[in-house]
Amino acid sequence: MKNLLIILALYFFGSTSNDVSVTWNESAKLTWADFKGTPNSKSDAVALTASGITFGYSVKTSGDRIIDFTTTVEAHFYPNKSWYIKDKGDAYILAHEQLHFDITELYARKFRAQIEKLVVNQNVKEQMKRLHTTINKAVNETQQRYDEETNHSMNREMQLKWEVEIQKELQKFKNYK
Repeated sequence: MKNLLIILALYFFGSTSNDVSVTWNESAKLTWADFKGTPNSKSDAVALTASGITFGYSVKTSGDRIIDFTTTVEAHFYPNKSWYIKDKGDAYILAHEQLHFDITELYARKFRAQIEKLVVNQNVKEQMKRLHTTINKAVNETQQRYDEETNHSMNREMQLKWEVEIQKELQKFKNYK
């Protein structure tokens, strides 16, 4: 038997795995000190959270047959690509940005749940790659919808609704932390 290790690069705007990152942790919330990037002077935004899901896997083979696999899935925050405008950033805006990171973690959990359902077969690598592509598309769509529906946190009622819903969803997928 031989082990074949394949690590997939992070899917976040062409980032490399060498980027400094913070792994999501429910007991450690983001602070403004985590936002180390240079603000985009052409943006109307007060802050930007860069986050993404890393995914890696290894397959165990016997001859030419895949007989087992293991995976790693993590939600990451990228300090050097995340920024805020110091004189406009407050606790409310930081909570909005934290929820972006929480959404990333939610989709990491959903990804882990989908991977758990996979059965070892000769197409498992392709299946995992498709799941990864699908989950990245879904998390990006949800991030955009979150900003649209909350008007980038300006709609406080909708912001609260999103906070409650994402916490419910994280709890629903708690077995996939």
